Amino acid sequence: MLTREAGHNDVERAWLPDDANVVEVPLTATKYFSLEDVARELEACVYRGSFRALVVTSARAADYVSVARGSLAPGAQILVVGPATARALADRGIGVTALAPSRAVEIADSISSGPVLQLGASEMRDELATELAARHIATERVACYETLPLELDGIDRAVLASADVVLIGAPSAWSVARAYVGPDAWVVVPGATTAAAVRAHHVRVLENWGPQLRATLAALSSWTPEAHPGSGAEPSPGGAADT
Repeated sequence: MLTREAGHNDVERAWLPDDANVVEVPLTATKYFSLEDVARELEACVYRGSFRALVVTSARAADYVSVARGSLAPGAQILVVGPATARALADRGIGVTALAPSRAVEIADSISSGPVLQLGASEMRDELATELAARHIATERVACYETLPLELDGIDRAVLASADVVLIGAPSAWSVARAYVGPDAWVVVPGATTAAAVRAHHVRVLENWGPQLRATLAALSSWTPEAHPGSGAEPSPGGAADT
């Protein structure tokens, strides 16, 4: 089952086996803030004009980068979280200095000096700011969108409850899904942050976000206790690196 918002599941669909019965049940929707509102937030930043690095945490923030660049110091780094974000900036002719696979905190070692501007969701996590604060690097955060939960109808809840595999891209999606996902379903997540949110309520979790998921699911579908007598455990699908 694919659960990203409507129109954003095509990439993940390509990771699934050809014979998979794929259903989309969007769990969240994005509310984008106006460029004017974001510009006002940027103008109010304490370090406006002197940011040495811009961290873009989501592809959804790509359209706001051109506005944010006016708040940067000359020669500032532009760093992104996730390959989708890098592609979104490349599509707009914006080059990036460094890429974190799945979490903003992974970019910390690539930041040589501050202050740092983070651009992303209103629900941005604190890990990067905390890590940089330990190195006496100041950060400011400006939100350009927020993620809103969707209300599921009876059909969507039933479909979610019957799924064998559910792709959950963020903790906000899991907060909607967790009451309905069956205990035997495998929940596939992009990285450690979402994995931790899911594991608080669910046992079967795979950090396996990318094209390699196809082979992992094929291996899971062929595994049975009868074929592995005495194993006493389920297969270990591994935690392939996030892509």
